[in-house]
Amino acid sequence: MSSFIRSCKHATVGQPRLTQSLIAVAALSVPFGAQAQENKETRLGEVTVTASAEAPYKADKVSSPKLTQPLLDTTQTITVIKKEVMQEQGAASLMEALQNTPGITLQLGENGNTSAGDTFQMRGFSAQSSIFVDGIRDLGAVTRDVFNIEQIEVSRGPAGTDVGRGAASGYINLASKLPTQETAVSSTAGYDSGNRKRITSDANVLLGDSSAFRVNLIAQKGGQMGRKVIEKQTAGIAPSLAFGLGTPTRVYLFSQHVRQDGMPDGGVPAIGVKGFHNANPDVDAAPRVSGENYYGYASDYEKVNADMATVKIEHQLGPKTMLTNTSRYGKSKIDRILTGMNALGAPLLSAPNTWTVARSRQSVLQENRILANSTNVVSEFATGGIGHTLSTGLEFLSEAQFTPTRAGLGNMGTGATTNVYNPKTNDVLTDFNPFLTGQYTKGTTTTAALYAFDTLKLSDKWQVNAGLRVERYNTETNAATPGAAPLPAGTLIGTRVEKSDTLVSWKAGALFKPTANGSIYLAYATSQTPPGSANFALSASASNLNAASMDPQNTRNLELGTKWDLIEKKLAVTATAYRTENRNEFPVLVDAATNTYEQGGNRRVQGVELGVVGQITRAWSVIAGIASMDATLIEGAGTNVAGSATRWSPDLSANAWSTYKLNDNFSVGAGARYMSEQRKVIAPGFPQANGAQGIPSYWVADAALSYKVSKNVSLQLNVYNLFNESYIASLNNGGSRVLLGVERSARLTANIGF
Repeated sequence: MSSFIRSCKHATVGQPRLTQSLIAVAALSVPFGAQAQENKETRLGEVTVTASAEAPYKADKVSSPKLTQPLLDTTQTITVIKKEVMQEQGAASLMEALQNTPGITLQLGENGNTSAGDTFQMRGFSAQSSIFVDGIRDLGAVTRDVFNIEQIEVSRGPAGTDVGRGAASGYINLASKLPTQETAVSSTAGYDSGNRKRITSDANVLLGDSSAFRVNLIAQKGGQMGRKVIEKQTAGIAPSLAFGLGTPTRVYLFSQHVRQDGMPDGGVPAIGVKGFHNANPDVDAAPRVSGENYYGYASDYEKVNADMATVKIEHQLGPKTMLTNTSRYGKSKIDRILTGMNALGAPLLSAPNTWTVARSRQSVLQENRILANSTNVVSEFATGGIGHTLSTGLEFLSEAQFTPTRAGLGNMGTGATTNVYNPKTNDVLTDFNPFLTGQYTKGTTTTAALYAFDTLKLSDKWQVNAGLRVERYNTETNAATPGAAPLPAGTLIGTRVEKSDTLVSWKAGALFKPTANGSIYLAYATSQTPPGSANFALSASASNLNAASMDPQNTRNLELGTKWDLIEKKLAVTATAYRTENRNEFPVLVDAATNTYEQGGNRRVQGVELGVVGQITRAWSVIAGIASMDATLIEGAGTNVAGSATRWSPDLSANAWSTYKLNDNFSVGAGARYMSEQRKVIAPGFPQANGAQGIPSYWVADAALSYKVSKNVSLQLNVYNLFNESYIASLNNGGSRVLLGVERSARLTANIGF
């Protein structure tokens, strides 16, 4: 489908090639270093800039200076989702955009609670703490909007060398929109069948020969498709200022501020969905609950504030040496009160329309803060006839999470239960006066890291690369919790748990280029996930995986792949076979007398991934992928804990989106997503529990139509779930609650660009 918004990624005519590359770095979506294969001389930053209208889907590089080679010659599986794809699909959130890459599954959280923000797994491992913005870790339970994202870079496989602790299955980097040397203004205005109104704006204005100002805006309000009661509004602004564009020194000052206010969604009971089981045969055979039901109170709410400010400096130290320094301060806060669902109430021998479900009030109040500084130097040189591209750097990071405990959430009285099939949101709620109890958990992690990556070009046919990261971290958890008798009621006891360690991660790869437009590679990579890595919450319990006495989880990955740029380098085709092993996944009691634990559990995830992105013809664009995943617990008992280690790992997932330009005015688009069964527990001999046993396989088709009204205006209609497929979008770990997939729905958008 055509995009009728002017691209902000054009090199300035007449500039030297090196200057063009620096402008491209500023744009983030076309980084420096992509050079013509036939040019054997190494030139730092030499680039061929391609207009977005000619290759709207395909990216040649990622934005990070750590990965210095074009994607074609990078020994790692990386999918880039460009803003043109997100616009054509009408994607508004990060999770909607990630549907363009296979192997990612959504999660709903634990039994009575609902996970806040972007919660998902990648290649069978939890990945919500592995989201980065411009290469810096992004904290907070935030549902991320894409209004200020140039492209999304999904890197698979253990990535401890790239980004540090965690990242057992990879990481997701969001490249922000930054000023460019072109004046351009674009806006969108949309309305969908959930009564949601959405307006975005992107304005880039030149302030002089080498400076520019850019601002991105988002305003959104209304319901959620398929959920009548859920209302949410979002407002955001992302201003940025650049100096020195086209010169050896560029300075970028940019920030992003987002406010979200709406009703949290706890889902619906899993009764009646495909694969549901209950020991009571009447419940087992009961009809499905409507996906539009809402089981909360009218007083439920969720408010999110997220702010970040960044200073980025790029300086050319020499003809083939580039220095980048990035400093950021970020903070976010989520304030949520949710009415969750629990067990079915008695009597269950009566008619189903009289059944009730228990409700409970829950609070989430959490503040996150991050202060980061990173310095990177990329240099190209030769030693003994061997070309080197060396990327070295230092990173300093301070992260903190504060979670106070809140009471006074209200007395539900008779409203503690509500009808399963006809829930009430207007039940009387008394004593609703939230207050802080004085209890809290505060976790902090400070990190200092040193890394180096080197790509050695042995010849036109052979390259080898290696990377090493050494980081020293300190995690400290302080908490205030109620003391036990004989202490007076209400007495709070302070606790402190601390752990420091040095983590070493590394990767290596060998690449063979049979032709200039193809590569075959073999790579090995590692990562480590220490206790408390995800939420800074170390535990004083010896039986907890986050106990300070526990060792980091160790992840190793072996990957064999091939990449090809076809059809005049406008179409990228990739194929990868991988095997990932993760050790030390859960504690095992080895001596009951001394309460001594050791770590056990060895999980293996292996599979094959295929991908294609780019243009087949000038009028036909496509992005598609398919991934198999075989998750096996190769060491550990057949217990619920062991089974949890391999849950939510579909054997097969696939996605495809394609657009075709019929003529100068009309474009059509169509796509489909497939997900095989996702089992809740995978453990031989483990008894069947009540609730949904997993997420059955499903496939969903979408379509789009675009009409160019004038040179500057186009209309776009997106239809989702074209064939009205009934499916489960996500399921909680206990199997009692689901979020059903959105029924057939539509969104109409006007795109305006100058």
